[in-house]
Amino acid sequence: MKLFTLVFFCVCSFVAAGEDDRLPNKCEVCKFLTIELQDALEKTGRSKEVLELGEVLDTGKRRRKIKYNTSETRLTEAVDNICERILQYSVHAERPGSLRYAKGASQTMTTLKNLVHKGVKVDLGMPYELWDEPSVEVSDMKKQCETMLEQYEEVVEDWYFHHQDERLENFLCQNHVLKPSEQECIEEVWKGDMGAKGGAEKAESESTEKQGAREEKEDKRHDGGEL
Repeated sequence: MKLFTLVFFCVCSFVAAGEDDRLPNKCEVCKFLTIELQDALEKTGRSKEVLELGEVLDTGKRRRKIKYNTSETRLTEAVDNICERILQYSVHAERPGSLRYAKGASQTMTTLKNLVHKGVKVDLGMPYELWDEPSVEVSDMKKQCETMLEQYEEVVEDWYFHHQDERLENFLCQNHVLKPSEQECIEEVWKGDMGAKGGAEKAESESTEKQGAREEKEDKRHDGGEL
C-alpha cells in the first residue's frame, strides 16, 4: 500500500495548557468525582464482613463489632486514590459539554489508529506510544479532583454516615460545591451514539436501572454503630 501523510490537528483531545476555557470546570470535576466514588462504594455495598475494633482487655470486655458496609474503613478504602481513576478517562471531542469525558478511546482516536494499522502515516506531533497517555484536560481534572476531595472531606463523610438516602452527586455538588448557575453539567446524560440504532434507548434504559439500584441500596442510614 502506498503510504501518505495525514496531518491531523486534534485540538480538542490534545489541548494546550494555556487554553483555560477547554480545561474541566468545577461542575465537571465534581460530577466525575462523585460518579467514581459512588461506583467504588457500590462494589463493596453488599459485603457481609464484620470488623472487630479495639483490644480485648484483662477485664474481658468484648471488642466492638461493626458491619464493614457501614464502617469508616469502607469509606476510607473507597476514597483512597479515587482521583487516580479519573486518568482512565479520555476526551471525546465529538461530544458536547461534560459528555466529552468518558472512559475508552474516542471515535477520533479509534479512527486514527485504524488508519495507522492500514499503513497510513498519521502525524499528531507526538510518538504513537504516547497517544493513550492522559490528555492535559484529564490530568487537570485529576488534580482538581484531589483538591476538591481534600476541601470537602467532611461533607463526604457526613453524606456517608447520615445522608445516603440522597445521591452523592446532589448532596455534594448541588448542595455544597456548586452555585445554582454552575450546575448545568449535572443534568447532562449520555444517551449513546444517536447514529446507531437503539443506542440511545439502551443507554437511557441502563441509566434508569442503575439509578434504581442506587436508590435501593441507599435505604438505610450508616452510623457505624455497634452491633
